[in-house]
Amino acid sequence: MKHSARKNLGVVLLAYLAFVALGMPDGLLGIAWPSIRGDFGIPLDALGALLTASVSGYMISSFVSGAVIGRLGVGRVLVGSCILTGTALFSYTFVPTWWMMVLLGVMAGLGAGAIDAGMNTYAAAHFSERSMQWLHASWGIGITLGPIIMTTVLTSDTSWRLGYRIVGSFQYVMALAFLLTLSQWLAPDSSSDNGEKRLTDYKTPLGETLREYRVWLSLFLFFLYVGTEMATGIWVYTLLTESRGISEQVAGFWTGSYWGMFTIGRIIAGLYADRVGSNALVQGGVGLALLGAMLLWWNPFPVANVIAVGMIGFAIAPVFPAMMSGTKLRVGAEHAANTIGMQITATGLATALIPTVIGVLARQISLEVIPICLVAVLALLFGAYRLALATTPVQKVGHVLP
Repeated sequence: MKHSARKNLGVVLLAYLAFVALGMPDGLLGIAWPSIRGDFGIPLDALGALLTASVSGYMISSFVSGAVIGRLGVGRVLVGSCILTGTALFSYTFVPTWWMMVLLGVMAGLGAGAIDAGMNTYAAAHFSERSMQWLHASWGIGITLGPIIMTTVLTSDTSWRLGYRIVGSFQYVMALAFLLTLSQWLAPDSSSDNGEKRLTDYKTPLGETLREYRVWLSLFLFFLYVGTEMATGIWVYTLLTESRGISEQVAGFWTGSYWGMFTIGRIIAGLYADRVGSNALVQGGVGLALLGAMLLWWNPFPVANVIAVGMIGFAIAPVFPAMMSGTKLRVGAEHAANTIGMQITATGLATALIPTVIGVLARQISLEVIPICLVAVLALLFGAYRLALATTPVQKVGHVLP
């Protein structure tokens, strides 16, 4: 396989932009939620309905992403997903009732799911561990910008709707950019330089993959991880403002610091990911995040909140891309492409289920249950990953882009 360095760099940079666009909407909801439920007159845990709707679309599109990308190509999927997401975000701001916003969540999920699963499959097949970390750091940039945009809007005495319109506009700009660069996404020759198969060369039946217990364990890892990541981003603002008496502006900044440290963590991890390896990144990251969650639970003094939130964000940053890169090692190269799509589907389920369960517990018990739940899920994640290591087969894979 021979490709110019310029084309390789162009594909990588476009992938990074795609993940910036993917991350921006995810950073809005945690900051906007108190205002949204105030406008619609709905309870704290009504968030679960919107998450469930968006995740339904996300899971459907991510599950079929391999077939869609095979037919349309990555570039066209990028264009379509940005248009769908942008339309949903704009429509959120015009609907008069809550159930309409929930229904639009399905459209937003459809837009996000295909690009997420498709880009991760592409990246796992063609990118190095370093580039994979930086790809997901781009998502971190996007989700860091989301809280900043929404906090700025709300502290300017403007409706939360403006924040969604700003981010929706960016989705349309990205759709146009990808439309103008479709040729950059022409698939390279499937074989690697040394003749070895790439992950996308295997045509393993889905049913055969589903019979592998290692695959189900890998799905469980992503379910736990993303549930923790999103629950922290969604609920920490409410915890700080409604339970710990911190002002909206300060809490918005601290919530932004979670995603900011998250992004910094992935950028730094990319510098040494190839040398350290995915196992060390995952175990070290989850272990440090567990300590941060314990500090948030303890809350010995006010500044401990920002230390804990930033610590969790920085620590978990490299975990997702490292686990994604390690998919082929955990389940075998022949099952990796199928598993990656299903892992993204599992993350969608986690995004809806874990934050929703935590919200229900917070409403029935206390908002202070939030950090306790984070500790429990992180501890379970660490144990499940150690179990996965004990059953990991050794695989050899081909050349990847730098």
